Amino acid sequence: MNKLEILYEDNHVIVVVKPCNVLSQADATGDMDMLSLIKAYLKEKYHKPGNVYLGLVHRLDRPVGGVMVFAKTSKAAARLSKQVQKHELEKQYYAIICGKMDNKKGEFCDYLKKLENGNTVVVSSSGPDGKEAKLFYQIVKEKDNYSLVEVHLMTGRHHQIRVQFASRGYPLVGDYRYGGEHAEMLMLYSYHLAFFHPITKEKMVFEKNPSDLAIWENFFN
Repeated sequence: MNKLEILYEDNHVIVVVKPCNVLSQADATGDMDMLSLIKAYLKEKYHKPGNVYLGLVHRLDRPVGGVMVFAKTSKAAARLSKQVQKHELEKQYYAIICGKMDNKKGEFCDYLKKLENGNTVVVSSSGPDGKEAKLFYQIVKEKDNYSLVEVHLMTGRHHQIRVQFASRGYPLVGDYRYGGEHAEMLMLYSYHLAFFHPITKEKMVFEKNPSDLAIWENFFN
C-alpha cells in the first residue's frame, strides 16, 4: 500500500482515504488494516513510546474505498460515536449498478437480516424481523446498460447498499456475492463524509471522488 492519504489532521481527529481492498481494522486474515497503518504513522510522526490510542468510529467494508474519520482521543471517539448513533455523521457514496432504473431518484426502506454464515445479508420477507435500513438515491449518469448512482446512507447496516439495490434487480458491478457482474473491484466508493468536530462543534465536510481510479473514469469524464 502507498503512503497514507490524509485529508485533515489535528489533535483530536484524523481524516484519511481508505484504499479499496484494505481492511478498516484487523481481522483473522492478518492483512494490513487502516487502524494499524494510522497508529504506525502517528507513532513515528510524534515519536510516541508504547501504544498509540486511535478510535475506530465507523467502518467501510474491505472492498469499499473512500473517506474515513478516526479519533485521536477517547473523548473525541465517544462524541463521534454518539453522532453515528444519532445519524448525524453523514455518509454519501457513489455506486455503479447494472441496469437503468425507471425512477431516477427515490428512497429505499427495508428490513435486513444476516444469514447464519454471518457475512451475507438478505431483505427480511417477514417485515421487521430484521434491522431497518434506509437510503436515498439519485441517478447521476447512465452509460450503456450501467448507471452511476449517488447514495445518501441514513442507516449503516452491513452490506446495506449492495443488498438494497441487488434485491430490486440492480446489483452493483463487481459484487459477485449479490449477483453483480464481475469486475476488477466492487463499484462502491464513500466519497463524502461530514460530521461535527468533537471539540469545536464546527461542521467538517470532506470529499474524495474515485475519478482517479481507472475503472471509474468513464462516469466522471
